[in-house]
Amino acid sequence: MDAYTNGWLDLLLRWLHVIAGIAWIGSSFYFIALDNHLLPPRDERDAGEGVAGEAWEIHGGGFYHVQKYRVAPPTLPEPLLWFKWEAYTTWLSGFGLLIVLYYFNANTYLIDKGVADLSQWEAIAISVALLAAAWVVYDGLCRVLGDGRELVLAALLLAFVAASAWGAGQLFSGRGSYIQVGAMVGTMMAGNVFFVIIPAHWELVRAKQAGREPDAAAGLRGKQRSVHNNYLTLPVVLTMISNHFPFTYGHSHGWLILVLLMVIGAWVRHFFNVRHTGRTLWAIPVTAALGISGVAIAIRPQEHKASVGGPAVAFAQVQPIVAQRCAVCHSLHPTQSGVSTAPKGVMFDTPAEIRDEASRIRQQAVDSKVMPIGNLTKMTQAERDLLARWIAQGAKIP
Repeated sequence: MDAYTNGWLDLLLRWLHVIAGIAWIGSSFYFIALDNHLLPPRDERDAGEGVAGEAWEIHGGGFYHVQKYRVAPPTLPEPLLWFKWEAYTTWLSGFGLLIVLYYFNANTYLIDKGVADLSQWEAIAISVALLAAAWVVYDGLCRVLGDGRELVLAALLLAFVAASAWGAGQLFSGRGSYIQVGAMVGTMMAGNVFFVIIPAHWELVRAKQAGREPDAAAGLRGKQRSVHNNYLTLPVVLTMISNHFPFTYGHSHGWLILVLLMVIGAWVRHFFNVRHTGRTLWAIPVTAALGISGVAIAIRPQEHKASVGGPAVAFAQVQPIVAQRCAVCHSLHPTQSGVSTAPKGVMFDTPAEIRDEASRIRQQAVDSKVMPIGNLTKMTQAERDLLARWIAQGAKIP
């Protein structure tokens, strides 16, 4: 596939993925907030018909009266609104994006030969297998421990995600490992909807259609997985945007950074869930802020102060490195296969362009070493050190 067509597929799938993700996450936020705001019904007749709680809302210029039944209403209403396509579309578009960006271009985005010497098909096969394994392990843990042992389940799931992050970091590029973990968590979430929540809803509906009393356990199973999905929303969004921040995935302990930030994301989600019940636990945002600050301080790149006093580095020494290792992509006319335009519009065709991007070059090629991506152009450590010295000495050009 040519780079231009690949770019359009990337754009359209990414757009669809974001739109569907917003819809899915929005519905998750709404229904958890609604559940936590429910009050006992004021009308005794409603309580007698099985209404467990109700809420009054105002939005868009109108009032809404929402009621939730303990199990099911006396008669099955028509039409019945279902919330499932948001989840399905998010996963399908995400998997499509994974194929177009990371599988079609595995040697660029998924594989780092300095991490693991994988072929394109080996990397793809491992990636797909890990997606399936994520659902099997997660679902198995939920079925074994999901009945009243939520803290034990949460601890084991955290350990599983941490092991997955570490393992992905041993197999794929830093950027690819973050996306892989995000895809695994997203697969767990979509699997919850497809294999548990919607089938549970069908159990309730079919029981009413057959004139039987629905089994409340079906609804409880769906509710449990729905709550899990709610807590996983912020962690999975983190992985979606992570490729823009190489100081995370490019760090030598990138897997641990990912796990810590995902935990903080779930912790912040807990703050809002509790707040919807009428309690505000300020300790949560405070500890979350302290946690993020701690991570930011711990991974702050070391300044290359020693480079300033060393031998002066002339621009003539730096320019060939940039031309051979960076400008094959970052140019008005890229020569790298699969690249049709300079990534993020950053170009290194002139001395001024190189000087103006010096700080970004240091961040990407020296501090995090995520560029060249997958080290396709074989930049050496000596070349990175030379770039560091030139930048530390003021990034001077003729």
